[in-house]
Amino acid sequence: MVQSFSLKAQSREIIKKQVKNLRNSGLVPSVVYGKGEKPINISADAKEFRKVFSEAGTSSLIDLKIGDDKSFKVIINDIQEHPVTGNVVHIDFYKVKMDEEIRTEIPLEFTGESSAVKDLDGSLVTNRDNIEVECLPSALVSEIQVDISKLASFEDQITVADLNIPEGIKVLTEPEEVIALVEEPRSEEELAELEESTAEQEKEAVEQAAGEEPKEGEESESEGGDDKEDK
Repeated sequence: MVQSFSLKAQSREIIKKQVKNLRNSGLVPSVVYGKGEKPINISADAKEFRKVFSEAGTSSLIDLKIGDDKSFKVIINDIQEHPVTGNVVHIDFYKVKMDEEIRTEIPLEFTGESSAVKDLDGSLVTNRDNIEVECLPSALVSEIQVDISKLASFEDQITVADLNIPEGIKVLTEPEEVIALVEEPRSEEELAELEESTAEQEKEAVEQAAGEEPKEGEESESEGGDDKEDK
């Protein structure tokens, strides 16, 4: 049985820069849209959304109830987060039709223990954290597990074709794409070069962020007018 989650929301009239007041009161401006349907502006409680999102992710059905209206099925299509605080500043919900296939992404959950990491001191490298799929909403799952215990040597790889895909789900990601492998331990010289390169990148990032600080009295784009449907 596919697990379903519930979330309450309210319709909203507030748009554009005024949504900052919503966020200050613990609400997240959001939009609901679907195939052939007019977008609906709503707001959801930030804490409640975080709780649901932590379990449902972007590939589980959610019963969304707007005010006193009847609830309907949605998936979380996209979320925008503040680059500094990490707070959710906007949510896109996609209203699904249970008899129509949808395209979405299902997260990958890496499980098990690789002997190439444990016994050979290798480093696990994961090239993807999700795969693109097409299926009926009823076939959606919250995650697909990837057992890394199959990685016993530095030559072993796990590809999309190796995944155990539930019935009813068509994978759109290329089957030969590598999902996980284990790299050999780096030499001291390689580690020193990597550390130097990382430090330089962090320095450049800090300098760039400092140069992009909004002036006093100005509002950053992420704090206002970021609603897709409001532009």
